[in-house]
Parts: sequence; structure tokens; C-alpha cells
Amino acid sequence: MAHFIDRRLNGRNKSAVNRQRFIRRYQQQLKKAVSDAVLKRSIQDIDKGESVSIPTRDISEPVFHQGKGGHRDQVHPGNDQFITGDRVDRPSGGGAGGSGQGDASNQGEGEDDFVFQISKEEYLDLLFDGLELPNLEKNKLNKISEMKTFRAGYTADGVPANINIVRSLRQSLARRMALQVGKKKTVAELELELAELSKHPAENYARIQDIEAEIVELKRRIAAVPFIDTFDLRFNNFVQRPIPSTQAVMFCLMDVSGSMDQATKDMAKRFYLLLYLFLTRTYKNVEVVFIRHHTQAKEVDEQEFFYSQETGGTIVSSALQLMKEVMEARYPPDQWNIYAAQASDGDNWADDSPLCKQLLQKDIMSFVRYYAYIEITNRAHQTLWHEYESIARSFPNFAMEHIRSVEDIYPVFRELFKKQAA
Repeated sequence: MAHFIDRRLNGRNKSAVNRQRFIRRYQQQLKKAVSDAVLKRSIQDIDKGESVSIPTRDISEPVFHQGKGGHRDQVHPGNDQFITGDRVDRPSGGGAGGSGQGDASNQGEGEDDFVFQISKEEYLDLLFDGLELPNLEKNKLNKISEMKTFRAGYTADGVPANINIVRSLRQSLARRMALQVGKKKTVAELELELAELSKHPAENYARIQDIEAEIVELKRRIAAVPFIDTFDLRFNNFVQRPIPSTQAVMFCLMDVSGSMDQATKDMAKRFYLLLYLFLTRTYKNVEVVFIRHHTQAKEVDEQEFFYSQETGGTIVSSALQLMKEVMEARYPPDQWNIYAAQASDGDNWADDSPLCKQLLQKDIMSFVRYYAYIEITNRAHQTLWHEYESIARSFPNFAMEHIRSVEDIYPVFRELFKKQAA
């Protein structure tokens, strides 16, 4: 059998092209390994690289070999048990192949799965491949650029209000030094010569008179150099640059009430961490508003959102009311693409669930691009889920998903934010 080996020299990072080719070829196996890794990791390690095992049967490479030459006639024995494509059953005895799950053989030799180490960037690329924020850039300002003023150095022309005093004085000092330094040096040399000639004034009377007159003239010219001139003035320069006005904000609403046990809270945090990584990696102009709620809702920072231990009863409408107030104060819908993701175990005061429905229908759903509700529970759905079902029927931009275990988190996340057909 003939084997062809490529021994051509390559430059630095010579394996980069082959690495990307390998990732493209085995993308499905790598994606499956990455989705499995998400479920096994702790929250702190969810964005690190990963070692991926690929079965050896999936990485076989085509090879060149010597074909059979000439014309040959062969006779094959027939059978009455198998046809083309049938798989032969493992022998019922225990002698040949063993009973384990690996690739062991009766000759004492085998082959492990191929282990491939992917970097953090490759891991996140595979993790969020094919995802997007639904309905982004559909508001009326998505093609309009606002002009914003930026500092752009200095200029010799401008209005008095923009004069830069320090830069102007520096320019004045440089000009005065350039115009005076030569004359001051000449004056110093003439004064030294005058001191020598003054030792014999009678003999050098005419020269002394000339030197004194020249010194007077040079000092007059030095004094005539103005302290500051119009050429020295420097003004702060400002330019107008266009800024795309399309921007988005994601509201993360998490239930931290007493009905949410630690395992349920960990699943909610894992979902939100995936969402936060996706937003910060994929988009540049997305702001995230974190809201925790029990009987009361509070806007918090990232650290408190993921790690605070505060808990209490359950009033879901408090989070929706706070979201409405923040929207009205900071995120006008005609300038922002507004998104929301709410996670809860579905437990709520019975008389509060209709209020949640009312807030969403009247004050929120008409202004958001997309609203995702995730219910994390193994129990039967309660009033909050049923109220939200009626909202989902009325608003196509409202999505609901049910998470029962850790294994459901990543598939649900991909389902909520998968790319939409054009």
C-alpha cells in the first residue's frame, strides 16, 4: 500500500489551517461534545476550553492504495441467511470479543477514542453557532446614524471659547525660543569680547563703540519679540462622527423566592450565564439589566444577580412593574430593541398571576422585540404558566419553554435564540 505524506514547510502557526479544516469536518461531533460539556461544568468554568473525544470510526481518512490490475474472474460462495448490508451478530460465546463496551480485542490490542483539545474561542464559537437575537434591527431608526461630537486634536483656527491655553503657551514659548536664542548667544559673545577690549580702551575705542551699539540693537530686537502672537493660538478641534442608533437591551428577570430551591436557582443561573456570554460575545451594543425578585424586585449588578443569597416570598408582578419603570426611564422603544428573559419555577400568588398578564399585555409586549419565559419545575404547571399561555397565543414575539433538568438547559437555550428563517 502506498501512503502520501505532505512534508511541505509551513510558517508560524502552521497547524491553524488544518485545525480549522478538522473543526469544519467534524463539526457535528464537536457540537455534541460541547453541548454535553455545558451540562457537566460548574457555572464558573462554563466559558473555558474543552477536551473533546471523537470515536475513531468517525475520523478515518481516505488513503491511496494499489488497485487490482487486469481482468479477473472470481466466484463467491452464496448463502441463504444474509443479503447485502446485513450486520453479523456478535458470537454468543465469550471467547472472541469480550463483553465490555470498549474496543478491546482477543489479541490484547485496541484503540482509544481520539481526544481533541479546543480553545476557549473555538468552544464559544461552537457553543453559540447558529444563534441570534430575534427581530433585531427592525425599529424605524435602524438605518439612521446619529451625529456625535468627538475631540480631534488641535487646530490653528477656532472661536475664543475653544482656545487651549496650555497648548497656546507652549507654542508661544517655542516661537520665542526660536527667535531669541540666536540673538542672545550673539549678545553673550559680544559682551565677552567687550570685556576683553575694555582692558585697553584707548587702543580699542572704535571697536568698543561698535560692539556697544550692536549689543543695544540686539537687545532691542529681543525685547521686540511679542510674548504671544496670533500664530501661537491653538484651539480644541471637534468633529462630528456618525453613530448607528440601533441598540438593544436585555432584561434578565430571575425569581429568587423561597420556593426556588438551590438546584432550581443553579439551573436558572446556568441559563442566564449562557445568555450573558452569548450577548457579550456576539453583540457590541447590547446592555443587560439584571432584576431579582421575591415579594419585591430590585435592579442589581452582575455580581449580586448571580451570587446574592437574598430570598423571600413570591410576587412576580413586582419584577414586571420594575421592568416597565426602567423601560420608561432609560430605554424608549423607538430608540432601543428591547428583549426580556424571565426564569421562574411558576410558583406565584394566585391573585398576582392575572396582574402579571395585564402588565405584559398593556405595558410590555407592545414594546419588546422578544420575550422569553422559562419555567424550571418538575411539578404540574400553575396559574402563571396558564396566564402566560394566553399571552403566547396573542403575541408571536412571546416564547415559553419548560426546563425539567440540567440536560434541558442548553437545548432550550438554542431553541429560544436560534436563527430565524429569512
